Amino acid sequence: MGDGIVSDQEGKSEFDLAKVDEFVKAHRFTRRDALKGALALGAFAGLGPLASACGGSSSSSSSPSASASSASGPKKGGHIRSGIGGGSAKDTLDAHLATSEVQISTQWQLYDSLLGWDEKHQLVMLLAESYEKNADATQHTVKLKSGLTFHDGKPVTADDVVFSFQRILDPKTGAIGANTLTGLKASGIKKVDNLTVTFTLTQPNVIFYEALAYYNNAIVPVGYAPKGATGAIGTGPWKVTSFFPGQRVEFDANTNYWGAGPYADKLTMIEFADPSAKLNALLGGTVDHITLVDSSQAGTVQSNSAVALLQAKSGAWDPFTMRIDVKPFNDVRVRQAFRLIVDREQMVQQAKGGFAWVGNDMYAPFDPGYPKNLPQRAQDLAQAKSLLKAAGYDNNLTVELTTSTAVGASDVAAAQVFAEQAKGAGVTVNVNKVDPSVFYGDQYLKWPFAQDFWATRNYLPQVQVGTSPTAPYNETHWKDPQWQKLIDQAFKTVDDTQRNALISQAEQIEYERGGLIIWSFNITLDAYTKKLQGVVEDNWGANSACRCRYNLMYFA
Repeated sequence: MGDGIVSDQEGKSEFDLAKVDEFVKAHRFTRRDALKGALALGAFAGLGPLASACGGSSSSSSSPSASASSASGPKKGGHIRSGIGGGSAKDTLDAHLATSEVQISTQWQLYDSLLGWDEKHQLVMLLAESYEKNADATQHTVKLKSGLTFHDGKPVTADDVVFSFQRILDPKTGAIGANTLTGLKASGIKKVDNLTVTFTLTQPNVIFYEALAYYNNAIVPVGYAPKGATGAIGTGPWKVTSFFPGQRVEFDANTNYWGAGPYADKLTMIEFADPSAKLNALLGGTVDHITLVDSSQAGTVQSNSAVALLQAKSGAWDPFTMRIDVKPFNDVRVRQAFRLIVDREQMVQQAKGGFAWVGNDMYAPFDPGYPKNLPQRAQDLAQAKSLLKAAGYDNNLTVELTTSTAVGASDVAAAQVFAEQAKGAGVTVNVNKVDPSVFYGDQYLKWPFAQDFWATRNYLPQVQVGTSPTAPYNETHWKDPQWQKLIDQAFKTVDDTQRNALISQAEQIEYERGGLIIWSFNITLDAYTKKLQGVVEDNWGANSACRCRYNLMYFA
């Protein structure tokens, strides 16, 4: 169908990569990440060591017999219980506002985007039957699958697509995905027929399809206005039945789901503020699966014969963030010095227990434009001291590094490791550990020196949400005219080779003078009871171990 996607084949539509972009062979996603995933006959995005099967513990009276053979295929019935990171009383089920682990976890169960990703991170059709773009990437056309329905039985039509994207673009909504829709205005969204919509942009955007595959840009019905569990209507495999913010979310299976499953009858996601309590719940049988196992807990999981650990070498990253607009980090020499302070291998071993791979101060390592030719940055305390001296800090620099378990227990450890390593350059680092509610409270994005975490994305989508001056999560307050010119050009460069060259140049600028210390990429982890079946590991560089959709999960 023109310059875009080939037709559905056995429930799966694939992009013609020669026509669309080699760019999509890498990895993407959002922030503050959580649950989804599992490939359902090629229809779902594989976004972690896919826990595509998690089920109820042996204490669940509704669970099928754990001794039953699964040789004949997935078993029906049961109650899945999953432990996830704790949320708050302010959590929402709004499809377009999810940012925390809990919110994103529930969003993935309830809603679908037009496009998605399979376990190899190839773009596939979700609610869309086809997608195409014109020659200069200023117009993008999507046709829906026929016969789709929302949880309340209402058919999914082009009107719902138009409403959804206009809602996302409305500043009053505060939608996270608005920043991914570069070049799109509400007036540019047009219904062609009952199943077809065109998106006409004010400027070329060669990666607009990534915005259509972005989880937060989900399709909701006309008039959608959720309040608590009421009105949280989507097309996903699970329907919410009750919502207790900060405690748990309960779901029933969507028996009219357009994809595979769900095989279980019910799903409950239970929130744990403390990672140790979450692990103990799995080991004690209170839950059957837990998300985002900390690397320090991996040995405990591996030593228990009743549970299993999932791993994926991902492009997810936990940076140190330096605000380039405040002292001392407004001096590029200080930023360069701090990057030279880090002994990356030591930090991977001591903070991550080896469950990470060394980073080089650039994100999006799977992007085709990632500059692999740049030298691996290594610790050089002598050079760091020289740079600090030139910046006016000769063994007299003291900084505060703000961290929290909200980022991850291993990242608190990384902060402490950094403080020790910094002593070698004559820098005093005072580690300020704060509660999660404080870290992501009013001061978030204002900390001069802090940490955070991001999941796997390609370079330009990450720029849209985390690096550009207009990005909602520009933690370093990054702004660079030379870099911005390259980014603007990349978004309208259709030719893959030329675009990748622009990305490489932009990455190099950040490598040389950016505000991020990207010392590693994560090997992300899930854990689950061995009573479960259908768990799928992917190896394409998953962004979060805890992204699973549970519809393919069943009890043996």
